[in-house]
Amino acid sequence: MRTVDAAGLQIGDDHPPRIMGVLNVSEESPYDPSVYDDPGEAAQYVDEELIGEGADIVDVGLESANKKFDVLTAEQELERLDTAVETIESVSGDAVFSIETRYHEVADAALSRGFDMVNDICGFADPEMPRVCEEYDAAVAKMASPPDLERPGAVEEVDDIYEALSLNGFTDKTIVDPAFGGWSEAKTLEHDRETFHRLREFRGYGRPILVSINRKNFLRSVADRDTEAALPVSLAATSMAVERGAHIVRTHDVRETRDAALIGKEFARERTRRTNEVSVEELDVTTPGDARRHIDRLGGDPTVADEAVTRVFEFDGLDPEEVGALRAAAAESGAVLVVGDREAAALLVGTPRALATSADAANGVTEALDAALASVDRPTE
Repeated sequence: MRTVDAAGLQIGDDHPPRIMGVLNVSEESPYDPSVYDDPGEAAQYVDEELIGEGADIVDVGLESANKKFDVLTAEQELERLDTAVETIESVSGDAVFSIETRYHEVADAALSRGFDMVNDICGFADPEMPRVCEEYDAAVAKMASPPDLERPGAVEEVDDIYEALSLNGFTDKTIVDPAFGGWSEAKTLEHDRETFHRLREFRGYGRPILVSINRKNFLRSVADRDTEAALPVSLAATSMAVERGAHIVRTHDVRETRDAALIGKEFARERTRRTNEVSVEELDVTTPGDARRHIDRLGGDPTVADEAVTRVFEFDGLDPEEVGALRAAAAESGAVLVVGDREAAALLVGTPRALATSADAANGVTEALDAALASVDRPTE
């Protein structure tokens, strides 16, 4: 996993989770506490409510990305840039300033006038965006989107979201964002939940991950909370996202989100990492899908992913015939059967492929055993 230097701020596995606070200078933005059109008032908000509460990055939006509003042109965004620039020039605190835009012209103007980073919500749908970011040696968050400047984030299925991030390549300082939220009419809460379940897969790009999950519908609906009451579910998800590998959390609730992110980092599983002449990193892989992403990056055989993780099943209530069938099946497949002093109980340990082979080999011994093995992971064909 590479580390990205964003104007001196290190973003990656070996560093604390970074908090991205939000400032909007767009009157149509839906979240009132973050919306300002006066540079002085905006700067005070940034100093007190964002940097003062622990934000490492301040993301400044020039327009609302809500799909119910008309998309502004690059020229219209540029008309609002003066307010954003005056704001960051008036801020006394220290932070990385990010401009949220989909246009390379706006990114160019913002970076030339004091901004440090770009948050591209259309994921390089403007093919000139990577060039501009590279010219300024600027970090850029790339949100998964179709190749269409008017449809930010409008990708539904996890596999399509993952592939969309490849659009027009990456810079050396690209951070990937899987685009949580209702960006299209077709996108459902289940799509977002599946993306969250599979968040580790996005580590397969070998780049830092940004998540924007603050008070999102797919979390609120779990606890049946409205936006105002949704902070607790956001904080729970923040800890989980960081534990699953997120490096930046974009939020309106900076202080609380920072604390939740630190908890997620503290209790994430420790993995081996060494950097010498030969570097080694233990990857955060818990499913064949996670492994497949890393294998794809290296151009390897994706079916090997089914050998990359181990599953453990515990059985109880086995009769001697079933124990014998499992023992024989495990020996044939390369799985391991552990039987204790009480032979009715056993552990079956193996890769998804080995366990599936064991299940096939033991098929038909008894209905009870068939039912117990029915949930075994099936390998990718």
